[in-house]
Amino acid sequence: MKTRILVSCLIPLLIGNTATAEQAETFDYFKQNRKLVRNGVQAMLQCNGLFTSGRSMQQVFDQELAYLRSHRFGGTVGNAAGGQYRVDEKRRAVTVGGKSSGTPVSAVYREGIGCVVIAPDQTLDDIDTLPLIDLPYPDLDAASTPWPDGDLVSTEPPHAGSVDAKALAAASDWAFERDTPEQDTLSLIVLYKGDIVLERYADGIDYTTRTRTWSTAKSIAVTLIGMLVDSGKLELDAPLDIDWGPDLLAPAEDPRREISLRHVLNMSSGLYPVDSFGMEYATGSGLAYWAGASSAVGMRDRGLVRRPGSYWDYENYDTLLAVYAMKKALGSPAHYQAFPRTALFDRIGMRNTLVGTDRFGDFIFSSQVYTNARDLARFGLLYLQDGTWNGQRLVSSEWIRFVRTPAPATRERGNFYGAQWWLVPDDRSDVPRDAYSTAGNRGQYVIVVPSYDVVIVRRGLDYGDQGFDQWDLTREVLKAFSPVRGKSTSGKPHAPVPAADRSLSPRD
Repeated sequence: MKTRILVSCLIPLLIGNTATAEQAETFDYFKQNRKLVRNGVQAMLQCNGLFTSGRSMQQVFDQELAYLRSHRFGGTVGNAAGGQYRVDEKRRAVTVGGKSSGTPVSAVYREGIGCVVIAPDQTLDDIDTLPLIDLPYPDLDAASTPWPDGDLVSTEPPHAGSVDAKALAAASDWAFERDTPEQDTLSLIVLYKGDIVLERYADGIDYTTRTRTWSTAKSIAVTLIGMLVDSGKLELDAPLDIDWGPDLLAPAEDPRREISLRHVLNMSSGLYPVDSFGMEYATGSGLAYWAGASSAVGMRDRGLVRRPGSYWDYENYDTLLAVYAMKKALGSPAHYQAFPRTALFDRIGMRNTLVGTDRFGDFIFSSQVYTNARDLARFGLLYLQDGTWNGQRLVSSEWIRFVRTPAPATRERGNFYGAQWWLVPDDRSDVPRDAYSTAGNRGQYVIVVPSYDVVIVRRGLDYGDQGFDQWDLTREVLKAFSPVRGKSTSGKPHAPVPAADRSLSPRD
């Protein structure tokens, strides 16, 4: 009888998955968190739309906030009665929420950064405690300086004999004249051999308009990190110099010490996924993006659930761990704040680009960058030119090969991701194998096609199901060009490291 009782007690343990399924939660214990984050999303997008992008209130509601749909407060200019939001023009701040709408969240514009979210227990009286970056810009008149260092573009179409103008116009119409209103193209730029051969903007947008890059920021971050690897200040395969949380005894025995820079750039750290499984707008990086939490605390406080390098999982915090390592390698806060400008932006003419931070001054380089289409075209051109600019090498060829190499953890899933860049998946045969792309939520793409000497930049404010495909765009644009002689269109690049954007996801 005792043996029979013992066996019956073990049955729930042996069928643990079934027992867990029977214990599925029906109450949303994170409901208040979701309200908090929702308010922060609108505050940040509204603040940056108004004060970073210079858009009108109506434009912000119609486009920047469109993807919130029924969760959006208000709907027309000055319609405060439509929801809980307040705009402080003098202090360049937006506050969203309050009362039944949940804890209010404020976002404040800061010079050199864009909008910063403050904590729920702060007020606009705390503005002076927030970071800002006040660096002089290079002494250059962009309007009179020829492209790509400046914005002076020839009125005569370059490479007329090498570009099929009709096919290029058709590709432009394909991008702008969508079958679904959820795909909202703002701008399209095509470079051929470094020259702008197509530049088109939607109504209310021009070459000066800055919008959020979302995860295209990750590809900019990996460029800066590569510069530090090239200079010997960071090592790709050494353990990350991270003070992991929480503060436990015997840190030398922490298995997270096996995580390398390569692993986090491959999106295969093995750390617990906090931006997944329906928690994107309740925990994890969402709290840093939209609710004023510290990005540095959250990204370091995750346990290891897989062997580093063994499993691909798209996590904003993996990128931010690499950026945190970059911060430690640079040493002083002043050097860290200046580094994106002095090492990259100022050197290739990206004078319209701002990198956002959390309220503690840590760069949110996984998503929070504001820039325009021309600056992203310059960024793509740097890669097309194999890391050189005006004859000077900024990024090594080895690093560019590295970011274009399939992550080992993606080999069984289609080789679709390198190091913070997306690759042509194995099941696509209609675009050159050497193409690679940034990708940001709502349709932010910088596509580099070396075998055609082409860079494509598409900016969007897509929402809903989205579905704008960068490889389809690549296919349509390349109909206007022929491969460049001597440049192969087959095979993946060969050096180490790791789908579509998720609607409404801070992972992107």
